[in-house]
Amino acid sequence: MSISNTMWVEKYRPQKISDIVNQKEIVGSITALLKNVSEMPHLLFSGSAGIGKTTLALCLSREILGERWREYTLELNASDERGINMVRERVKKFSRFAGLDTEIPFKIIILDEADEMTGDAQTALRRIIEDTSKFCRFILIANNISKIIEPIQSRCAVFKFTRIEENDVVTHLKEIAKKEKVKVDEDGLKMIYDYTEGDLRHAINLLQASSSLGAVTEENVKASAGLTRTSDVDAVLKLAVAGKILEARNKMIELIKVYGMSESDFLKYLNEAVYRTKQPNLAEISQAIAEYDYRILSGANPEIQLSALLAQISNLGK
Repeated sequence: MSISNTMWVEKYRPQKISDIVNQKEIVGSITALLKNVSEMPHLLFSGSAGIGKTTLALCLSREILGERWREYTLELNASDERGINMVRERVKKFSRFAGLDTEIPFKIIILDEADEMTGDAQTALRRIIEDTSKFCRFILIANNISKIIEPIQSRCAVFKFTRIEENDVVTHLKEIAKKEKVKVDEDGLKMIYDYTEGDLRHAINLLQASSSLGAVTEENVKASAGLTRTSDVDAVLKLAVAGKILEARNKMIELIKVYGMSESDFLKYLNEAVYRTKQPNLAEISQAIAEYDYRILSGANPEIQLSALLAQISNLGK
């Protein structure tokens, strides 16, 4: 069996709006908007990761702009370029650059992870949205809509994407597996869904990773996802609570650096271990995990933060 080097998540990314998995209500509303393209408002897509927001934006661009969609579409990731300069320079330059082709109703600017933009950048963006509305449409994509300032929200038609149901994810994975001639079993597919929690992009990546080990079985999914290392997280907790901070830290670094467990997964499994082992200072440890999770999400150095968390658990264990 040969596994293609191509990322399946890209190979099987829907090209047409009608191919989007689930999200039927949103697809229906967007299709209705396309009946009068010239009056289409700016759009704001919100919802968790891997459920079709960016894919739908690209499908929309293809449908509206036709063969020249690449030429008239600017796709930016706001989390990579968070500052006000990105908004002023790149968006402004593209939105004001040369006249439109007569067959093109407007240019499209897709701004992914818009909720990671600073307040100043969003304020600048609001002005650009107003100034360029005659010949540009913005599609803003955000995981957390509450971080988008109200003046931008009010200028957009807002669509809230829902998590994809297990049945839809499993059906889609089976279709991909059939095309790739990969053997799958129900337990393996269920394990993929349980681990990825409705994130279809993550599910497809895990399907591909598992298939490289042979058939997509529960055991191979666990190995690919690093789930076989979760018992080691229990050991890290046990060492930290016992005050063996250096050993706990070494084991934690090994899990992340050697076995590729993400920091967020480490914290998730640590939290589960705290409740499963009924730690005496359960409330305090749980609160500490939440605090360090927030710090890492805010951009603090993960290794330093996780080491500090283990030190705090060690103190609580005394």
